Amino acid sequence: MTADTLAAQRSAPATLAQLIAGVSDDTLHRRPAPGKWSVVEIIAHLAEDELSSSWRYRQMIEHDGAALLGFDQELWERLGDYASWTVRDALDMFRLLRQANVTLLSRLSPAEWERSGTHAERGRLTVRSLAAHMVGHDANHFAQIQRILAGGV
Repeated sequence: MTADTLAAQRSAPATLAQLIAGVSDDTLHRRPAPGKWSVVEIIAHLAEDELSSSWRYRQMIEHDGAALLGFDQELWERLGDYASWTVRDALDMFRLLRQANVTLLSRLSPAEWERSGTHAERGRLTVRSLAAHMVGHDANHFAQIQRILAGGV
């Protein structure tokens, strides 16, 4: 599972870039419905969620059993003004943060993969389970982007 998880995480930025290749900036910034994020806002969210995962991985590795706080994604979106981001900036931030995490994860020992933390909303997580969760998180948002670009919500 670890090799598959790393491969999926490693390929995610390129997959995301392929999903939006050739799509106009207007389309990428258009919200599909009131209160729903645009494609650019989703990519900015992916980037900032990768930032929180960076911290969580490192806390679990360094402090086995660390407390892992949740975050208010709507607050982060508002404070980060995701609608003002360029698609290039959002994609670059996601790519760079993911690359840093994959580099870290690829160097872990088997014991380090099993280090854990307690997430405020999800309970006990290991580095391994968080890495797998992020692959699922990517897939969920990639499908959401595909629906938006196909004219759905």
